[in-house]
Amino acid sequence: MKDIKLIIFDLDGTLVDAYAAIEASFNYVMRKLGLKEKSAKSIRRAVGWGDLNLLKPFVLRQDLGRALSLYRKHHKHSLLKYSRLYPYVRLLLGRLQARGYKLAVATNRPTKFSLILLKHLRIFDYFDYVLCADKLKQGKPNPEILNKIIKELSFKKPQVLYVGDMVIDAEAGRRAKIDTIIVTGGSSSTIEIKKERPFKIITKLRQLMDICKP
Repeated sequence: MKDIKLIIFDLDGTLVDAYAAIEASFNYVMRKLGLKEKSAKSIRRAVGWGDLNLLKPFVLRQDLGRALSLYRKHHKHSLLKYSRLYPYVRLLLGRLQARGYKLAVATNRPTKFSLILLKHLRIFDYFDYVLCADKLKQGKPNPEILNKIIKELSFKKPQVLYVGDMVIDAEAGRRAKIDTIIVTGGSSSTIEIKKERPFKIITKLRQLMDICKP
């Protein structure tokens, strides 16, 4: 892929494994509201649409504001305790940067918590631009977040690659009309991902090094 100049990454499930942090904060909210705790599987399936949408299916409408406040208060601590990088991430980012690629993040996670993660895990400085859905009218799968990054960094779409882990990432990339690579193992199944027909599906992020050879 010699024409690629900019690589945009999703955050959760792609670069960062924060599922344990999300589960801890989610079930803290359930306990505080007197609700039954949910399984890791059911929480994982709801991840990727932002924290408000994570809670919405499980909480009464009148309790949603309090639930979100409780979640965010707990989450700024649970992220530091439980989040980790997926294998090879820091090495991958360093090598891509050394090869001259511009790097960006496009995530539905709110800005405050995205920055906590990126700085705590020591990968913030690899990125030329970080954009989160709370700065836009709509998050993924709407392509606005990808289009804005591309415009801000002054690239053309054939020069851009997007890397994510979910169906909504594949859909966002398709709607933005940019090549999209999906890494399996996140909250979407391979069958679900294949239906969106991304450019490539890989099983490990380190495979990106072979795809992005100069």
